[in-house]
Amino acid sequence: MRHDTLFFCKEDYRRQGMRNRTEANRQFNVNRGIDISVDKLWYLSQISIFEGMTKEEIREIDQLDTIHHFNWIAKNTIVQTPGSANEELFFVKEGKLRIYKLNDSGKQFTLGILTRGNIYGELQSFSFGTGMSYIETMESSLLCSMSESQFERLMLSRPGLALKFLKAISDQLKEREDQLEQLVLHDLKGRVVHLLSTLSAKFGVIRDGYAMIDLPLSHQEIANMLGVTREAVSGVMGELAKEGVIKTSRLSVQMDVRMLVRPIQ
Repeated sequence: MRHDTLFFCKEDYRRQGMRNRTEANRQFNVNRGIDISVDKLWYLSQISIFEGMTKEEIREIDQLDTIHHFNWIAKNTIVQTPGSANEELFFVKEGKLRIYKLNDSGKQFTLGILTRGNIYGELQSFSFGTGMSYIETMESSLLCSMSESQFERLMLSRPGLALKFLKAISDQLKEREDQLEQLVLHDLKGRVVHLLSTLSAKFGVIRDGYAMIDLPLSHQEIANMLGVTREAVSGVMGELAKEGVIKTSRLSVQMDVRMLVRPIQ
């Protein structure tokens, strides 16, 4: 994975200018034939804190000019490194991003995966606890952001959203706590089963009694998520395949639905 390109920070904008960044993103989209004429209101309605709102309410929020919309970000782009976070909240409109840390030997440990509707970032009044982590796109992704002042404006207009923000923070912290609990309390096989079960619940599609995980998962990717070696993961995956717990093919993993720790979302 590339670790040499940051998506953006405020210093980047000052140095290169917003026009350069916008043009670079536009050219990226053109080169890949991606249609950027998307419905902003529809994407906003998919963000967790705005669920259940009418189209008119979503339009009112958009007209408050509290949200800045970005263009598509390429796969394997690091959008944040530890300590580089600005005081902004970011909303995932499309795609998947991985939150992870590095240990002293440079191995990665995944804390969570963000997908459509999820939020990350840091404000003085709200924190998702991601400021000291790496965040990297797992596929082409679409984000929007909100500054501290924009957040305050939104809360004044829609104070009821504060509870939804708290729930979003609680859900993501629980997912991170589950990951750390697995690291401490279970052997590698148990951790692999729990990870695949969690990914199945979040990204799985059930077919013939198995949940096919809608993520490209190599043994190295799984090792990165658990902070272990690829060789160790390959051994465990072989055992699970023999036991019928999983089925694997190139970059694809399916898990017996009877092994899921939580229902498919």
